[in-house]
Amino acid sequence: MSIIRNAGSIKLLSWRYGAMALVMLAGCKVGPDHVAPEPAAPAAWRSELPTSLIGEPTDPNLLASWWTTLDDPQLSSLIERAVAGNLNLKTAQSRLRESRARRSIAKGAQFPTLNATGSATSRRTDTNVGFDSHGEVYSAGFDAGWELDLFGRVRRSVEAAEADLAAGEEDLRDVLVSLLAETALNYVELRTFQSRLAAAEAGLATQEESYELTLWRSQAGLDDELAMHQARYNLENTRSQIPSLRSGLSEAMNRLAVLLGETPGNLHAELAEPRAVPLPPERIAVGVPADTLRRRPDVRRAERELAAQTARVGAAMASLYPQLTLNGSIGLETTSLRDPLSERTWSISGGPRITLPLFDRTIRPNIEVQSALQEQALIRYEAAVLTCLEEVENALVAYGQELQRRENLREAMEAAQSAATLAQYKYQAGLTDFGNVLEAERSLLSFQDQLRQSDGAVTSNVIRLYKALGGGWTPMTAVAATQGPAEPL
Repeated sequence: MSIIRNAGSIKLLSWRYGAMALVMLAGCKVGPDHVAPEPAAPAAWRSELPTSLIGEPTDPNLLASWWTTLDDPQLSSLIERAVAGNLNLKTAQSRLRESRARRSIAKGAQFPTLNATGSATSRRTDTNVGFDSHGEVYSAGFDAGWELDLFGRVRRSVEAAEADLAAGEEDLRDVLVSLLAETALNYVELRTFQSRLAAAEAGLATQEESYELTLWRSQAGLDDELAMHQARYNLENTRSQIPSLRSGLSEAMNRLAVLLGETPGNLHAELAEPRAVPLPPERIAVGVPADTLRRRPDVRRAERELAAQTARVGAAMASLYPQLTLNGSIGLETTSLRDPLSERTWSISGGPRITLPLFDRTIRPNIEVQSALQEQALIRYEAAVLTCLEEVENALVAYGQELQRRENLREAMEAAQSAATLAQYKYQAGLTDFGNVLEAERSLLSFQDQLRQSDGAVTSNVIRLYKALGGGWTPMTAVAATQGPAEPL
């Protein structure tokens, strides 16, 4: 009796130690663990900041809705419509829903599976002695299976799916940042064309008056025909610029309509009334590079893609190790549906199944593939960091230099205005020829056009700066809330 008890005790201890070993192995994950890289960001921007830009931390709420700083209600309305209707944004939202579904698939592999089975079979038996039997056999049962994730293959797959989902969220935010900036840039371009067109038409009216004056003086014998022809070609040259301005205006309206997800031409009536180019705020906080890198959706997406690929390396390495699966089934077989318990056969089976790779020449090459992809993901992350810093530095320089250019153009235009007035007065008094009037009017119109372009460029550079700083993606939470069962971002 004591020998039997000792044997039972030994068997019980073996099961306990075996269960403890399985529990310990179930917590094991092979492969590298992802550690978010820390980019070496400079302490401050290298570009010299103009007086309107300050290196103070940016207000997150203000940066999230940066277009409100331009104080243009129509622009704000267009941006809201773009968020609701843009097709690229809808595509990004669909990709995000796909990532959520893939994560659910990956998580489902962590749990046991249970399947119900059923069949009906007709059988007939003939023998040499003339014995003939015929009948039906019906069976039903349940099959269950569960892979014990001893070395973390499934858990690494879940990690990859979670990181892919996070990358999808950042991708959606990145699309939103680009969409808001492109909408505002096209709106500013549209208003710039309207402003240039108004200046050209005003200049055309002035040149028509000059032409009428030279025509009258020529007919009165007070001037030769040279002045009349000079006034005429100056007038027609200005008139020739108007069609291209109108064409650019129409193209800007069409691009804006497409960004809103509408048919080209739908916004022509709504935006036909000319309005001034919206002015940027007097002071803009640009923060420091480290804050921008943490905020930029493209950098955040690249980091999550690196995390996902690191997890896939671990999943590939787990294939080198045994896989343990627990399988079980219970079934009932009977020959009668009316009384299934009369002639029945029960079957119950279950037990572990272990799979150990002995010769598989695809596992190690797959690990090399996933490791190479991890290296590429790291390079893409580093490239995203450099691109972010480059875009901000370029935007800072462009904005500061355009401010200086606009000031110079304003002074040049004021001088050209005085010169045109003086030249016209002297010509009418007979103190100078029409060539001076011609040159003064042409210069004035050119400076007016350049100044209006510079007004648009200053505001456009501010928009590009906000985009480079990663502004505009906080409202994404409201967008995702309208797209079905989405989790808060």
